[in-house]
Amino acid sequence: MPRPEVLQEIKDAEKAADEIVAEAKADREDRIADARSEADEIRSAAETAADEHATEQLEAAESEIEARREEILEAGRETRQALVDDAADRVDEAVDLAIERFEEAVNAQT
Repeated sequence: MPRPEVLQEIKDAEKAADEIVAEAKADREDRIADARSEADEIRSAAETAADEHATEQLEAAESEIEARREEILEAGRETRQALVDDAADRVDEAVDLAIERFEEAVNAQT
């Protein structure tokens, strides 16, 4: 094969190799861009899921706190009512004692 043809074949092979390298670089850049985009989507989905989970946990905690608050208030109401009932039961006793002491005081003065 004559020398100019060999040189042309070498040039053609180098050009083809350069095109292959350029295509590979472009393909690599496309794949990197796709991977970054996919990573952003995954990150966004994870953040959304985390926010939803946090909201659910907060709502559950608030519900639990409200239920506990109601239990405490009910226990307080029951205790208060028991004290009121006990005091009402003792009113007659207190009145009788007051009258007795008053009579004793009046009798002691006479």
